Amino acid sequence: MSKLISNNLREEIAKELGVYDKIAQDGGSWANVSSRDCGNIVKKAIEIANRSVENK
Repeated sequence: MSKLISNNLREEIAKELGVYDKIAQDGGSWANVSSRDCGNIVKKAIEIANRSVENK
């Protein structure tokens, strides 16, 4: 997933969705984040990108 969006954006979205606590507990590792949560992060990133394009 890191190739699709920046680390900062990915962490921001994870915090917004309440997933970042899992990552922080694992010392910054994304290995134990569920596929569903990763999918929700990507979905949110796409929504943000679409809004950005619409506003231009």
